[in-house]
Amino acid sequence: MQNRVALVTGAGRGIGRASAKTLAAQGARVAVTARSQDELSSLVDEIQAAGGTALAMVADLADRSAPAAVLQQVRDAWGPVEILVNNAGIGSSANPKPLVDFDDDFWDLTFAINVTAPYLLTKLALPEMIRRGWGRIINIASINAKVPSVHGAAYTASKHALAGLTKAAAIEVADTGVTVNAVCPGVTRSLMNDKRLEYDAQRTGVSFEELERQASPLGRRLEPEEIAAAVAFLASDAARAINGQTINVCGGRVMV
Repeated sequence: MQNRVALVTGAGRGIGRASAKTLAAQGARVAVTARSQDELSSLVDEIQAAGGTALAMVADLADRSAPAAVLQQVRDAWGPVEILVNNAGIGSSANPKPLVDFDDDFWDLTFAINVTAPYLLTKLALPEMIRRGWGRIINIASINAKVPSVHGAAYTASKHALAGLTKAAAIEVADTGVTVNAVCPGVTRSLMNDKRLEYDAQRTGVSFEELERQASPLGRRLEPEEIAAAVAFLASDAARAINGQTINVCGGRVMV
């Protein structure tokens, strides 16, 4: 992965941050984007302190013009993106509601970030990957791409859509040297998931700590670094025969 140009979206914290650090540790030049300058600045500092190379770009991917602008900034600095990690997302914890009461604007926002942004980034990054005969696109989906989330209709539907986008892109590039895959994390420790567990604790009467224990057969939540390890493998040459897959990293919670 030495000197490969990578872009990780939603890299300010959680899985995106861990993925950026892991890719940088393996030699990639990593461009990172999120909405918070402070989070990105601290991430770049950490990567550089460890001897890596990083570039921060503040962007709101709900804006349809943002993907093209982000890719152009990377291209101007280092050249075309070779590894694209579509991690930016909004979870059900931001506005959980039963389907009959669901907020239509939140539905639209969820699809803008979880589906349309990865679609646009993939569409714009693919031509150069195909021309060069090498590329990796890794979408961060969820086990909710396979099983539903209570009071999370938009999240569940958007992650199913992202899994479909993954497969549609993968079949089109299968003979080009480019692969497109998705990682489907289970319940992973993050600020977003903290809020979801707090909501579920209030909804069910089960304590936060017990919900953590029930999060996986491991008796705990997953750690972002455990998801990042799968991302880094899929970005490597060793994963060249893996294409169009939605790979669970969930401690055995979903065996599909």
